Amino acid sequence: MTRKLGIAVIGLGPASLPHSKSLLDLSDRAEVRFAVSRSAERAQSYARQFPFPTTTDLDAVLADPAVDAMIVLTPPSAHLEISARCLEAGKHVLVEKPLELTSERGQRLVDTARRTGKIFGVVLQHRFRPASLRLKAALDGGELGTIEAAFLAVPWWRPQSYYDEPGRGTLARDGGGVLLTQAIHSLDLFRSLVGVSRVVAAQARTTALHRMETEDYVSALLETRDGAPATLVATTAAYPGHPERIEITGTKGFAALIGGRLRLAFLDGREEIIEAEGATGSGANIMDFPHDAHRAVIADFLDAVEAGRDPVVTGEEALASQRLVDDILKAARGGA
Repeated sequence: MTRKLGIAVIGLGPASLPHSKSLLDLSDRAEVRFAVSRSAERAQSYARQFPFPTTTDLDAVLADPAVDAMIVLTPPSAHLEISARCLEAGKHVLVEKPLELTSERGQRLVDTARRTGKIFGVVLQHRFRPASLRLKAALDGGELGTIEAAFLAVPWWRPQSYYDEPGRGTLARDGGGVLLTQAIHSLDLFRSLVGVSRVVAAQARTTALHRMETEDYVSALLETRDGAPATLVATTAAYPGHPERIEITGTKGFAALIGGRLRLAFLDGREEIIEAEGATGSGANIMDFPHDAHRAVIADFLDAVEAGRDPVVTGEEALASQRLVDDILKAARGGA
């Protein structure tokens, strides 16, 4: 039998929960050799939930030849430093979204991955939902015809207590607000489906519902890769939080992807529905969603390592979505 891939998880905050559940499911393919946190207290708390060895010694983990790959789940401000260290140590890396605080730092990370020749992927799991995969197949196969219009809405909710946590909603820790931290998943999926060739206009603001440095409401007029009009609205001020929504109008039909539920309605009278797999984390409980898509992301990463190929969501793909965030916010500030 092929040896299981040795995995280390770095960062044991809330983001580690769906990843750790996924790694338990994938235990026939991967062995978690270390779960790493700089906080001994957090490591102890994590050890009460998952049967993986914990440590605060990242240097020892990087030096262990039995560790093939790292899953980096730290805040974005640490992605470049930690992921680059892992790559330079000869480890493959799967890093949580967003890629980094800024596109410039993200580019440095992508460049490091390409230079070292290691497999590098980014956790943008909405692409892996069954409904998302079916919608992409329908678009790629021309089932909806030519795209005439597209719409993306992310009407989520975060209470003020969420932003009261140190660094939440700041440029120094998160790199941005609703677009980069919450809506990036849906924005990345939307971009992968219809492409975005231009930001026509945008608005961004911080509503009176939150005290935070960055934006909690954004609207934008976009153009798809084929020049069709597209509209975006994203917020964390839509109490109590609602599933994200993508709508695509084509010459042969209409698609509505609401959370994980897809409805395809064709002009010839046919209809197809794929039901949702659960909640989407749109409300106050940020981890209120199933881990199926995370498991699919990690499985794809393991496949990529074993086959020596790129994962579905490469660093370049994540960087393209982050640069779209930059373009939207630049337009909101009055930039060309």
